[in-house]
Amino acid sequence: MTAGFIGCVIPVLPGPPLAFLSLILLSIPAGFSLFRPAVLIIIGAAAAASLIMDNILPVVSSGKAGAGKAGITGSIIGMIAGMFFPPLGVIIGAFTGAFIFELLFNRENEHPLKAAIGVLTGTLLGILLKLAVCGVITVFFIRGIKLIFQQA
Repeated sequence: MTAGFIGCVIPVLPGPPLAFLSLILLSIPAGFSLFRPAVLIIIGAAAAASLIMDNILPVVSSGKAGAGKAGITGSIIGMIAGMFFPPLGVIIGAFTGAFIFELLFNRENEHPLKAAIGVLTGTLLGILLKLAVCGVITVFFIRGIKLIFQQA
C-alpha cells in the first residue's frame, strides 16, 4: 500500500496498480471472500484508468496552454530529476523542465511560462487522481483487514 502512494508522485512506479496489488494479496489467503469480484474489477479498472489519465492529462493541458513536444519532454526529464529531491522535486522538476525545454527547443512559442504552467497543471491533476484512487483502495484495504480480524 505504501509503495502505491509513493508511486503516485514518483513517475517510474505505477502507484494505483501497486496499491491494487495489495488488495489482491490481502484477498488471496481469504480465498477472495473479503471483496466481491465486481468490487475488485471496478477498483482494478479505476487503478488502470488513473494510470492512463496520468499520461493523458499533462499532454492535454499542456497542448491547451500552447506547449510543444519539447515542453512535455522537458517535464518528464524534470520529473525524473526531481525524484532525487523529495517531496516537491517531482513537481518543481516538471515545471522547470517544461519551461527550460520550451525556451531552448520551441523558440516559436511566445509564452513558455504559460506552457510550463499547463504542463504543471496536468501533472498535478494526474497526481491528485492517482492519490484519490489510492485513497479509495486504502479504505478497502483497511476494511479487509478489519474483516480478517473479525473472522479470527
